[in-house]
Amino acid sequence: MPMIEDHTLGTIRLETSPSSVATITIDRPRKLNALSLELLAELEACLQAVEKSDARVLVLRTAGDRAFCVGADIGQFSAFSPIQMWNSWIKEGHKVFRQLAVLRQPTIAVIDGAALGGGLELALACDFRIASTTAKLGLPEVSIGTIPGWGGTERLTALVGEARAKQLILAGRQIRAETALQWGLVTETAEATSLEEAVDDLVADILRGAPVAQQTAKQLVRAAAQGVDSAILEAIASGFTTNTRDFHTGMNSFRDKTTPTFTGY
Repeated sequence: MPMIEDHTLGTIRLETSPSSVATITIDRPRKLNALSLELLAELEACLQAVEKSDARVLVLRTAGDRAFCVGADIGQFSAFSPIQMWNSWIKEGHKVFRQLAVLRQPTIAVIDGAALGGGLELALACDFRIASTTAKLGLPEVSIGTIPGWGGTERLTALVGEARAKQLILAGRQIRAETALQWGLVTETAEATSLEEAVDDLVADILRGAPVAQQTAKQLVRAAAQGVDSAILEAIASGFTTNTRDFHTGMNSFRDKTTPTFTGY
C-alpha cells in the first residue's frame, strides 16, 4: 500500500498483528496530526484494506502525545474556494468518515491529547473511544467562523443529546475526558500510563466474541439508531447467525463449559 512520506504531509500506517488486530496510525505529530486531503485519501485506502482483510478489530491511533488530532490542516483548508469546499473538502471527509463508521469490524479510537474539530469527528466515527485522563475534546469551528463539516453535528448529538452538543458546538467549549465519560462521549478513560492496558483489555474482550455475530450486531445497532424496526431485522439476523459454524461452536462450548475458538464462519 502506498504511503505518504513527505514530512509536511505526514504518513498513515496500517499494520496487522498475528492476533488479527489491525492498527491504523496517523503519523504527523509536527502538525498535531492535522488532516489534509492527501491523508484522507491514505486513510480511505487503509480502511478499504481492513474491510477486505481477516482483521477482527481496528485500532485507530495517532503519533505523539500532544494531540490525538486537531482536525483540518488549516493551511490547506483556508485556501479552498467555496466551490472546492463544497465538492472536495467536505465531500471527501464525509465519505471517508462514513467508511470508518460503517466498517464491518469493531473500531476503537485511542485518544491521547487533544481531539478537536475534525479530530473529534474522526473519533466519533469509531465504535469505541478510549481517552487518556489528560485528553481534551471539542468542536471549536465557530471560533474561526465556520461549522463542524465532517459529521460532527450529527454524531455528537446522537451520543450526548442536543443541549450538550450545543455547548461544544455553539459555545465552542472544550471538555476534559472525565466530563466526556460522564456525557457518554467517550466509552472509557485511563491514566496515560494505563492507556495501552485499557485498549488491550477491550481488544481482548472483542476477540473473545464470534466475528460474524459481532459484525451483524454492529449493523443492527446502526439500523436501530436510524429508527429501523428491530423485530424485523433481528429475526433475519438471528436466522443467519444461528446457521454459522461459530454458533454451533459456541453452543457446544457453553454446554461443555469450555472456551470456544471462533473462526468467523
